[in-house]
Formats: sequence, structure tokens, C-alpha cells
Amino acid sequence: MSAETGAGRTTGPTPSGQRIRQLRVVVEAADYDEAVRFYRDVLGMDEIGAFSEGAEDRVAILEAGRATLEIASPAHREAIDRVEAGGTPSPRIRLAFEVDDSQAATRQAADAGANIVAEPVLTPWMSLNSRLEAPAELTITLFEETEDSHERAEREGFGTNRA
Repeated sequence: MSAETGAGRTTGPTPSGQRIRQLRVVVEAADYDEAVRFYRDVLGMDEIGAFSEGAEDRVAILEAGRATLEIASPAHREAIDRVEAGGTPSPRIRLAFEVDDSQAATRQAADAGANIVAEPVLTPWMSLNSRLEAPAELTITLFEETEDSHERAEREGFGTNRA
């Protein structure tokens, strides 16, 4: 079994044969109800499970579409911060959500209580990105792709780390 990478290339199974089937980011939210409302009802993530051991012991699992793990060097994180948020530093971990319309999603998120750090901006990698401080004390990026991965891979400086 092989998996397609973001640039349209494939990779084989790991030496152990094990493949990751799902990325799940677990976030503690002091205001659980507000966080669920924002991510489920405002951003539109489907609730695929909810569990409770009673009283305040609750968890909701929200579907976020395709998951990827973006690993950035400190210098690249700083470059993203310059382009996306005018240099406002992001935390070591930031969540980024692809949306159909970055402008509208940013307005909707702000109307629902998120604080805009930076309005949508066209990045050098051709996505329209905004930065927000959102419920559960998360820094998030809302991004709209303006070209597909095949177009991006053809441009200088884009591709993969594989030979």
C-alpha cells in the first residue's frame, strides 16, 4: 500500500509496515461548550462522536477533513509569521484549516468570537491566509488554496524533500 504526498508523489509503507490511519489533535478547552460550538457550529466540523463519563468529563470528536502534519523549521515558522500575520509570532503549534472562502470564514469566525490577528493575505505559496485567536486558546489559520498541489509543485522552491 502506498500513500500520495501533497505534491502528488507516492511513498511506500514504513519499514515496520505500519501506516498512520488518522491524525487526532487533542485540545483541552476550559470552556468546553464554547469550543465545541465554535469548531462544530461556526467552522462547520461534523461531530462524529461524543463521550461522557458524567458531570464535566466530556469529549467531542470533530471531523476536520483530510489531516496533514506540517513540520516547519524555526526559520520557516518565522517566515510564515511575517507573511501571514505581519510578524506576530505564532505558538509552536498552530492549527490551520482549509476553507472554501477565507474572507467569509474569517468574518464568520470573528462574528462568533474569535479575535483576528491578521486579515486574509495572499501568500507566496498562493493561498489566502488569515490568522485568528480562537476558543480553547488556539491560534488558527484559515486558508483558501488558489492553485492545486500540481501547479504549486511546478514552481521554483516547491516540491518534496525526497529525491
